Amino acid sequence: MLGPGIWRFGGRMDPLHEVQRLQREMNRIFSGLEQPLNPEVPPVNAWVGESDVVVTAELPGVDPGKVDVSVVGDTLTISGARVAETLKQGESYHRQERNHGRFTRSLQLPFHVEAGKVEAKYDRGILRITLPRAEADKPKKVLVTCE
Repeated sequence: MLGPGIWRFGGRMDPLHEVQRLQREMNRIFSGLEQPLNPEVPPVNAWVGESDVVVTAELPGVDPGKVDVSVVGDTLTISGARVAETLKQGESYHRQERNHGRFTRSLQLPFHVEAGKVEAKYDRGILRITLPRAEADKPKKVLVTCE
């Protein structure tokens, strides 16, 4: 019999679920201590089209004016900082899950992009970056002729 919280996939225990459970437990134990953001922050999604890549990143509570987005070749880097909330006199955290501190996240893109045409927009805590594919990296149609 499996213990509570252990999932099974294809007849085997899921080690990822156990690691996530252990992480939640450690976060609970150390919830009163200041914790820097981990390297997988911010969480991102990426969609690939024929002519571009769209990346969204979750950045609630981050000042968009202090977010740095850079592209070199086929690598996108997002960096910035989330400022700690100021507690009033006599207040202390009961639970603190929203971390603060500096973060950097780099993603390798599936192709080179036109760095000068990259657009980044911030709306309600979501950063949306559109990265157009470099013209030199686009597939070229080759005309086949008969002899």
